[in-house]
Amino acid sequence: MKLNNKSSQIFIPSGIKNELALSQTTHLAIAAHQDDIELMALDGVLQCFAKSDKHFTGVVTADGAGSPRNGMYKDYSDNDIKKVRIAEQKKAAVIGEYSALVMLDYPSKEIKNSNNEKIIDDYVEILSATKPEYVYTHNLADKHDTHVAVAVKVIKAIRKLNDSQKPKKVYGCEVWRDLDWVLDSQKILFDTSSHPNISNALVEVFDSQITGGKRYDLAASGRRTAHATYGASHQVDNANSVNYAIDLTPLVYDKTLDIKQYILQYIKAFENDVIGKLNKLV
Repeated sequence: MKLNNKSSQIFIPSGIKNELALSQTTHLAIAAHQDDIELMALDGVLQCFAKSDKHFTGVVTADGAGSPRNGMYKDYSDNDIKKVRIAEQKKAAVIGEYSALVMLDYPSKEIKNSNNEKIIDDYVEILSATKPEYVYTHNLADKHDTHVAVAVKVIKAIRKLNDSQKPKKVYGCEVWRDLDWVLDSQKILFDTSSHPNISNALVEVFDSQITGGKRYDLAASGRRTAHATYGASHQVDNANSVNYAIDLTPLVYDKTLDIKQYILQYIKAFENDVIGKLNKLV
């Protein structure tokens, strides 16, 4: 597999050959930053954890240089924090028993450059080498520009593949904006109740963020618990941890679908639902 960025890394926790680790992948997450995988694609990790017939691979696009830092990390240079973030991501890959971890090491400004085809080409290389059944990426309504840029590039990359090479499902997952606003009939629910110790450890390993003032560990578990409880008002909880996603699969199989209009239909449906309720009561 040839990647454009010379500083890209492929980490194989088990130590098997790169080709095998990539080719056995069934669930693939393509994320923007270190720890995004663990926040948005926990379903994929848990689906594959300790399984012999399912294998999870993660892709991190950004170099981590722009990470916020405080406490013991407040005086770290961009280069210093990059090294820490890479080490933390590798630890998460070991804890989650990832088949492979690919770190592309691009600055955020390159990811957000809509004319940058190198990253799309890298995604095509990775998708061709892994041939996953399921792909997890960011959702198109996320409030983080870099996350949305990754989602758009993932869609463009999968569109370049032959239909026979495309995954069965492509999920747009929540990180910086919850997807609880999406209508129940349109949202995808991932039951992430199993292995809570692994789920917690996957996020807690990112010490540079947690010690640095971003309690992603508490926020991630709290959001999953809130989704499980507030998901339905008139029935008891069927799970104690839930992540949400939207289905991006139609976008990769039908190139004529407009990406902006696709996410707007979710927003419009939410608007109509709110107005409909108010019209009955006001």
